[in-house]
This record gives sequence, C-alpha cells and structure tokens, in this order.
Amino acid sequence: MRVDFYHLEKSPVERALPQLLERVLQAGHRAVVLASSPERVEAFAGVLWTYNPNSWLPHGTAKDGSPAEHPVWLTDNDENPNQANMLVLTEGMVSANLPDYERCLDLFDGTNPEATAAARERWSAAKSAGHELHYWQQTPSGWQEKGA
Repeated sequence: MRVDFYHLEKSPVERALPQLLERVLQAGHRAVVLASSPERVEAFAGVLWTYNPNSWLPHGTAKDGSPAEHPVWLTDNDENPNQANMLVLTEGMVSANLPDYERCLDLFDGTNPEATAAARERWSAAKSAGHELHYWQQTPSGWQEKGA
C-alpha cells in the first residue's frame, strides 16, 4: 500500500483538502476523509461546498446518509462506508484499516511542531509496516515530491 505524506506549509488543510480531493476524483477514485471530530467533519463539508464558486465536489457525511452514493465520504469514524480506495487522514488521525485502501494521503500542519513530530511517528510506523512512502512538500507553486 502507498502512503503519501503532505506537509502543509503554505495553506491550511481547509484550502489543501479540496484541491487534493479534486485530483482524487479526476483519477476515478473514491475517498474517505477522516477528521478529528463531528464538528470538523461538518466544517470540511462546508468548505467543500464553498471553496470555489465554479466547482463542486460531490461528498457526504453521516447527516446526509446513503454513503454508497457519495464518492467522497467525510467522517470522524475509522470506517469505509462508500467503498473508497483512497483514505485521507487529517489533523493527525490514524486508521487501523490502512490495508483496506490502495492509497492513503496523510495531511499534516508543517507549521505546528507537535503535528510535524506526530507525522514523523506515523511515517516511521508506516515504514515499519512495509508501506510504500512518498513525501510531498507544499511550495508557492504547488506540491513538490521530495526524497522519501
């Protein structure tokens, strides 16, 4: 399984998440976004409705129901109710179900020393588990893959 770590330095997760999800959907994938609380799930849902007036990302939450109908499912539970093949971890979340996905995107706040240290621990755990690791750093012009 492939795990991509996204080091957020230029924008918060609320700005980076929609752009990454657009790429996920354009590639024909389905995604679960794991957030830290029900409040953050609803905040992300609001962002996906409003981040770009010329774009729309189809998504749902437990409040919407019918997870199978939503290519992006926002949750604070370690679940895969929409049969996603991509997992997006935010705010330091971890999943016991990584092997159930083809790929995981781990977004972390590079401006927060505690978040960066926690991401390093997740990197080490993923490496020990034998996952294929990739590291992406946010630059003014977009994402740049750095050596793993």
